[in-house]
Amino acid sequence: MSKLILSTATILGVMSIILGAFGAHLLEDYLVLSDKLNSFETAVKYQFYHVFFLMILGLCYNQFDKSLAKYAFFSALMGIFLFSGSLYILCFTNLTMFGILTPFGGFFLIIAWLLFLSSIRKSL
Repeated sequence: MSKLILSTATILGVMSIILGAFGAHLLEDYLVLSDKLNSFETAVKYQFYHVFFLMILGLCYNQFDKSLAKYAFFSALMGIFLFSGSLYILCFTNLTMFGILTPFGGFFLIIAWLLFLSSIRKSL
């Protein structure tokens, strides 16, 4: 499971860099004109922040409660896809209905952090 978490974090990290560069160089004019630059930057930042969370989770996986750590991983993954994914879709398509998914993504990210905390505390 540790390898899966670390591999996933690495792939999401690469995607963050590619999407950030894509937005900064190829889509900047579009994002500025559509007033979506801040949303796009937020999506990239939160995805990248949680890459580090997943890296730490993967590196510490065997030291703490594995069941809770596994749930933290899946919750973080769901959070990244719902939070950043919904913002990416909103920016690229201008379909505002996807904006309703963003808070659910934030909720899953919060749950992931709390599950990781519980995993740490349970193993002490």
